[in-house]
Amino acid sequence: MRRGRDRWMILGGLYLALLLILAIFGPSARHGYLDQVAEPNLPSSAQYWFGTDQLGRDMFARVAYGARISLFVGLSVQLISLTVGISAAVIGEYAPSWIAGPVMRLTDGMFAFPDILLAILIIGLFGRGTLPVIVALAITAWPSMARLVKTQLASLKDREFVIAAKACGASTSYLVVKHLLPQLWAILLAVSMVELAGTILAESTLSFLGIGVQAPEPSWGSMIESGREVMNSYPTQLFWPCLFLSTTIFALSFFGDGLRNLLDPKSG
Repeated sequence: MRRGRDRWMILGGLYLALLLILAIFGPSARHGYLDQVAEPNLPSSAQYWFGTDQLGRDMFARVAYGARISLFVGLSVQLISLTVGISAAVIGEYAPSWIAGPVMRLTDGMFAFPDILLAILIIGLFGRGTLPVIVALAITAWPSMARLVKTQLASLKDREFVIAAKACGASTSYLVVKHLLPQLWAILLAVSMVELAGTILAESTLSFLGIGVQAPEPSWGSMIESGREVMNSYPTQLFWPCLFLSTTIFALSFFGDGLRNLLDPKSG
């Protein structure tokens, strides 16, 4: 059973490595993702691997740039989420009650709003584009990370190594940075990979609705929306972004689950 999970983790990791290479080099490897290079709606061929879209742009270059957008947004959101979530959790666990209480009540209150609706509201306030999408998704992502970290800190703070460090005169900041957080990196890394999948899906959803990444920059979500309009006549324009989006979600989930099993000794 463990060997089967490891196999899926390896396959997911290989796919993600190839996706990263595609995102870095693919948008300009053959044609520019914004350039009209041929007749519209051409099928896949040796010259245009994924064909062309309604404006004659290379679909391969646009799918590759969509991968760059998805990874950039996803990684940026996870970095912000980890930073804010860890900070809120440490404050909630170790700060005085008059500070910790309001911070944790704010964290709990954030769960009352559906993530995608809150993201739409935030984008409505800040405008459309890549940066507002990152801000909106980061605001909806950090509360779950804060709750996870606080739960883990609460379970670790009475362990023997923590008590010994306190007895030696360790300050709270030293205790958190040197003793507690290193115990959490495995589970945080695994959870972040799974959360990254959800972030990429959310970004694609916002772009599909027309309020995410804006033209002329291509996103998998906006490409799916454009392909949906012509799917009866040119189904490959819908197929390629859907394939890459779904495969990326699966790969991140498999890799995150395998990473948790590998790094967390308490996991099955």
